[in-house]
Amino acid sequence: MAGSGHEVSLEEQIGQWRSYLRRRQTIHSVDVAELEDHLREQVTVLMDAGLATDEAFLVAVKRLGDLDALSREFAREHSERLWKQLVAVDADSGEPRARTRTNALVAFCLAVVAAVAIKVPALFGLQLHQDGAFYARNLSLFVLPLLAGYFVWKRRVPSGTVRWLIAAFVAAGVFANVYPFVPGGFTEVLTALHAPIALWLIVGVAYAGGRWSQVDGRMDFVRFSGELFIYYVLIALGGGVLTAFMGMIFHAIGIDLEPFFQSWLLPCGAAGAVLIGSWLVEAKQSVIENMAPVLTRLFTPLFTAMLIAFLSVLLWTGRGVDIERHALIAFDLLLVVVLGLLLYSVSARDPRVPPGAFDVMQVMLVVSALLADAVALWAIAARITEFGFTPNRVAALGENVILLVNLAWSAVLYVRFLRGRAPLANLERWQTNYLPVYAVWAAIVVIVFPLLFRYV
Repeated sequence: MAGSGHEVSLEEQIGQWRSYLRRRQTIHSVDVAELEDHLREQVTVLMDAGLATDEAFLVAVKRLGDLDALSREFAREHSERLWKQLVAVDADSGEPRARTRTNALVAFCLAVVAAVAIKVPALFGLQLHQDGAFYARNLSLFVLPLLAGYFVWKRRVPSGTVRWLIAAFVAAGVFANVYPFVPGGFTEVLTALHAPIALWLIVGVAYAGGRWSQVDGRMDFVRFSGELFIYYVLIALGGGVLTAFMGMIFHAIGIDLEPFFQSWLLPCGAAGAVLIGSWLVEAKQSVIENMAPVLTRLFTPLFTAMLIAFLSVLLWTGRGVDIERHALIAFDLLLVVVLGLLLYSVSARDPRVPPGAFDVMQVMLVVSALLADAVALWAIAARITEFGFTPNRVAALGENVILLVNLAWSAVLYVRFLRGRAPLANLERWQTNYLPVYAVWAAIVVIVFPLLFRYV
């Protein structure tokens, strides 16, 4: 009975949307029937992903606004009333509000499990400050399987996919612990750095909930990743302030909380915050979607200026690039941030708007990153030629080649768009199709490198 009530509500909402567009047809040229097909298709996709009918309609109208100006006006003018209508359905049936409460409860419980899991090794004598290498190799395994489980439950992922996800996490646990690593060796550090990269793609499959083969599904996961990073940083900053005040007020009565902070609050809080942040991204998606494009607009010019300044100073001074491990990690992270800025700007851009000054700046950013990556590759190749192969150098070589290919073709696609020879959607498709390449290389580093370089 509740289901039929939702169907009536959906048809009424679509009818109001249809009437709004038809009244405005004298002002705008619009094919209402074609747009309605798109709207219903979006509603179906969102319902398959686990949203209630009313929630799916709200999100579908918002998405349709990216293609049609009248739908965007409808969403803006009616957003408050539609939201109140959703709340009314919640009051009648209890389903949407109950689902929200259930999502929060499940996320909180999983956050507690993650916080407890990271302390379980202590029962076997493994302490965080003494056995840091073990925790570094297995850190992602304390959290990411639980996060994937949350999305499996929320998206109703098919059992076949669930078995594949479990197998992937089990394999990661085996390869992270089966090899006789040299303590503090290169391959152990590389495993600790690359295992989370490979496993994050596994989380993405669970997050997409059957839509991983679609560009939109992969793009949604990219957005989620960036939004989770924003929320996690905000949670960490708030936690830092809380920790500072706790330390000060307890110090005033002669109690030192530093051991508690180091052994319990920091590791447990850091693990649990991943689940809490993920739930916040899902619960407050419409708010954070507005934040990410704003940050992209802000930081794209800054990163472009920084890379141009770096290349200019490099050319002026003639100095080489430091390819020590920490410098290479920072360099690769910078290139990943550039790709993230590119992806977010493309996904938030209205495809009907012709190329402008910001698009030219995006091309400058990509080309600058491409040149910087080429310089790093040259330095790595020169060091390998002079001193031979090491795990760090080979890993860095592979990662920078992968980034170079991505940046090079991204630059080509963006230039084609600027010249009016290709749609910008080609760039988004290329970026999302390229995601598995990073995970495959990370898996190779974790599985093959310890054998290839004899665990050094």
